[in-house]
Amino acid sequence: MQGGSNGIGYGLKYQARCIADVKADTDHTSFLTGTLSLKEENEVHLIRLSSAGTELICEGLFSHPNEIWDLASCPFDQRIFSTVFSSGETYGAAIWQIPELYGQLNSPQLEKIAALDAHSSKIKCTLWWPTGRHDKLVSIDEQNLFLWSFDTSKKNAQVQSQESAGVLHSLSGGAWDPHDYNALALTCESSVQLWDLRTMKKMTSIDHPHVRNLDYNVKRKFMLVTAEDESGIHIWDLRMLKFPVLELPGHAHWTWTVKCNPEYEDLILSAGTDSAVNLWRASPPSGDKPTSESFDSPNRPVDPLLNSYSDYEDSVYGLAWSCREPWIFASLSYDGRVVVESTKPHLPRK
Repeated sequence: MQGGSNGIGYGLKYQARCIADVKADTDHTSFLTGTLSLKEENEVHLIRLSSAGTELICEGLFSHPNEIWDLASCPFDQRIFSTVFSSGETYGAAIWQIPELYGQLNSPQLEKIAALDAHSSKIKCTLWWPTGRHDKLVSIDEQNLFLWSFDTSKKNAQVQSQESAGVLHSLSGGAWDPHDYNALALTCESSVQLWDLRTMKKMTSIDHPHVRNLDYNVKRKFMLVTAEDESGIHIWDLRMLKFPVLELPGHAHWTWTVKCNPEYEDLILSAGTDSAVNLWRASPPSGDKPTSESFDSPNRPVDPLLNSYSDYEDSVYGLAWSCREPWIFASLSYDGRVVVESTKPHLPRK
């Protein structure tokens, strides 16, 4: 299904790839996004949706010293976030804090409250503990997984444990299981690796190449969604990893990112290098544990694509659902255009 857009737009000055919902802001629907300029001073924008839901307001604009490749918002403090950044061939990661009275300052400056500086390989992303006030976060580089303990009062981060994925694997990202806080899923060029943080060891893996991105279904235990370069989107049951429980066609070009809705269990967003954002309703087989017969069920939806938002002019790399208003999402295309959309017309009727 092709659909136009009634989205609300906001333009960044430079190119950009990452956007995050400010989960800890319970009073506003707000997002953080960061730019990726090679020559200019980069920026972090704090954007808020107006109370009427008709415009995007820049709540804060902050200088950032380097190109921002990954950005993640702290789940318990709306003024804290992490970035992965680069300067030439050098990559770094840090935790930042927005000044408390940033709205009253002429040129508010971000405070670097912790450097995640134990990495020797190219850093790919950071992951915060999935929910609530907790002092743990994870950083992933091409070869290693680090578990950090972060102290907000002392403003420092210490490595609690680390482990190598091995020289044969090049890690590219990951997601933290919201149902099992000891479990992570990591992407690499040939598989998805499932790790246990207690032992810092790989438990098992899904042999599936070219996975660009993945996300856990917050409302369905054992469900993992992956986005692949050319083969679309796959939904996996972690109890049966030999084959996916559901396949979605994905995008006309590479499917770059995928996000499960935080409230509506079957809603999935995907974005790709075909300059489109797709909204899916994906209903995996029901039951306590799937069987091989359940995958051939004739009761699957004929067309799981609810809507395709195609009014972008560049590849779409960033997606974020709002936790506060879970029918709203923000997307970010490489040319620095943020669009906030409502999916209310496509929500399941109760």
